[in-house]
Amino acid sequence: MRKALVIGNWKMNGQQVLNKSLVEQIKTGVANELLGRIDVGVCPPAVYAQSVIEQLSGVDIVVGAQNMSEHDSGAFTGEVSAVMLKDIGCGLVILGHSERRALFAETNVAVAAKVKAALAAGLMPVVCVGETLEQREAGKAADVVREQLDQGLAGVDASELSKVVIAYEPVWAIGTGLTASPEQAQEIHHLLRKALEAKSAAVAANVRLLYGGSVNAANAEALFAQPDIDGGLIGGASLKAEDFIAICRAAAVAG
Repeated sequence: MRKALVIGNWKMNGQQVLNKSLVEQIKTGVANELLGRIDVGVCPPAVYAQSVIEQLSGVDIVVGAQNMSEHDSGAFTGEVSAVMLKDIGCGLVILGHSERRALFAETNVAVAAKVKAALAAGLMPVVCVGETLEQREAGKAADVVREQLDQGLAGVDASELSKVVIAYEPVWAIGTGLTASPEQAQEIHHLLRKALEAKSAAVAANVRLLYGGSVNAANAEALFAQPDIDGGLIGGASLKAEDFIAICRAAAVAG
């Protein structure tokens, strides 16, 4: 049985004092009740990763990054490598988020290179896929996410696939207040599961598939109750401790 996973993506938000308060509340809210039943992660901006890691020392909440370079080192001003993230204690990294694709022209080929670098460094890549509203209305949602999955995991073999998490985040539902219905989300998650089976039927059943797209305390339980949805990649709600904890509880209930 797949263990539920809830990851908070703080995006470009936070300050030291606010971060400490948020992390302390999350730590208190999930440590005794939920850890062990589900896995929990938080992804602060890279500049705050070290301090969050230190604050969570001894607590089984993984800290991750929101992006990384495909290069290990070199003359790449402003970039951060997987090796560096692993060195300070990060355990996962979000790759191919729709905002990276839309705002920074990140391609499936670039995502694939980052996935390989993350795996080589011992980080868990959380690979994001999702269609725009225009693509969905044109009936292309399935083709888009399948292509993103296949190209983003190019070169990943069965042994590595088990270390990957896939996050379906319909672009039209990110930060808009719109959410895919549980049935719409499950349809794409099932498609993703089938696509993974083509790579390795034995491994695909154990790969965790997350939903991201305006998940909140009110809709989380219905989404997580779907058979192929194993948790969430949470944006805005992860900045509110009470909401994030409620979403974690919903994942525990569904699991």
